[in-house]
Amino acid sequence: MKYLLLLLPFILFASKPNLLLLKVYKDQNVTQWVMSEKLDGIRAYWDGKHLISRSGKIIHAPQWFLKEYPPFVIDGELWSKRGDFENISSIVRDKYPSHQWHEIKHYIFEVPNAKGDLFERLAKVKKYEGRYIQIIPQYVIKNKQDMQKFLNNVEQKGGEGIVVRDPTAHYIAKRTSRALKVKSFLDAECEVIGFKEGKGKFKNLLGSLECKLPDGTIFNIGSGFSDEERRKPPKIGDRITFKYKELTKYNKPRFPVFLRIRNNN
Repeated sequence: MKYLLLLLPFILFASKPNLLLLKVYKDQNVTQWVMSEKLDGIRAYWDGKHLISRSGKIIHAPQWFLKEYPPFVIDGELWSKRGDFENISSIVRDKYPSHQWHEIKHYIFEVPNAKGDLFERLAKVKKYEGRYIQIIPQYVIKNKQDMQKFLNNVEQKGGEGIVVRDPTAHYIAKRTSRALKVKSFLDAECEVIGFKEGKGKFKNLLGSLECKLPDGTIFNIGSGFSDEERRKPPKIGDRITFKYKELTKYNKPRFPVFLRIRNNN
């Protein structure tokens, strides 16, 4: 019984939160909206007592990390730096939180139950900002060129893309056209269903992955892999994230590039 009690904190599940989700920017007029960098981390919803992933799993953060959290709901991204997704994922998924949580901050972009516009909602978090909680800066978009300049700057520094939002909108707990992701490339997820061996310099290594989209479309991804990833590629059944330029007339991703294995958080 004693051992069961010790394990209980590590098998907690919560209700899957109803979250604000982004649609894709398609040249809409977003002048006077706000823009921010889209952080490539782990989504984390604080319900006032626990950090919860988008799939409803408890995130086992150390107590010292959560010590200064507010008593109300906040939503954001657990993140460290650009290009660090695998490390972030490893730290956050660990059921026995380590000292590596010192590398992580919770970057807040919403206060779901607060009244008012976006800036008024985020203002509630201001007094809780500190070592582990930060509000993601929001910048007013002057025009399309202003947004494109910001996007280019983020991508040149290795960022994933940007988010543009209508700051006058109330919190919307679903996918909405008043919050959009903007990237030079699109991204999506697929399931690995097979492999093709490489040729030439990639002989005896991974050449490409055979992948299946949720709609059943099958295609291959042959670029974006490091030498280590070609030696130890994703497994059949893994879900991976890839980027691509557009869809062909046959609904297949054009110029797909592997990004990462995607976990279930």
